[in-house]
Amino acid sequence: MTERATIRIAAGAWASAALLPLLLALAPAAQAQKIVCWKDKSGKVVGCGDRVPPEFQQNESKILDNQGITRGTSVSAQEAARLKEEAQKKAAQKVEEDRRLAEQRRQDSALINTYTSEKEIDQRRDRELQVVELQIVQLKASQKKAEDAYASALKRHEEFSKSGKPVPPRVADELARTADEKKRNEARIAEKEKDKQDITRRYGEQKARYLELKGGPSAGAAAPAPKK
Repeated sequence: MTERATIRIAAGAWASAALLPLLLALAPAAQAQKIVCWKDKSGKVVGCGDRVPPEFQQNESKILDNQGITRGTSVSAQEAARLKEEAQKKAAQKVEEDRRLAEQRRQDSALINTYTSEKEIDQRRDRELQVVELQIVQLKASQKKAEDAYASALKRHEEFSKSGKPVPPRVADELARTADEKKRNEARIAEKEKDKQDITRRYGEQKARYLELKGGPSAGAAAPAPKK
């Protein structure tokens, strides 16, 4: 019986790690050779020999020397794919974190170079709020006109409906047009109110960060509400 055949017979009979020394002992010329053991998809060792059979080459395996010491391992194709995907995710996360830190440094530099005191931050906030407040006043004036026009169009429309006469197309069109205009104005006013909230929040965050960079107390208190 040849040495290789002896190894294959022993490997076929090998059912646990306790038989591995026997397998190694059956290879008298093993000083210059290595034995590879392979697993099935469940992770169980199913054989050893001088090479991994084709049907197990996608599974995990390990290489042993003649003393039974592991000298190398290879993961399964599935595990290799998982590790590759995990490494790619970590690399992408690092790139995103580096980008975020660089952006934070840029913003911090701009913040320190823009203001000389927290009072200046409050002043700029108030100026922006005043601009938005003026826009809201103008929109509310337009809204009042739109509401009056809608009420007038609705009244004419109801007069025709109550009289039992057909509503003229021009009256129906006017009602639809004034209703849309009123709705658009309401949406614009709501947007401007949200802008006020965003301005207050943004400058509150800038002020807190400015004080932190300057080594002062954290501005945990909310910024004062805009004047009505």
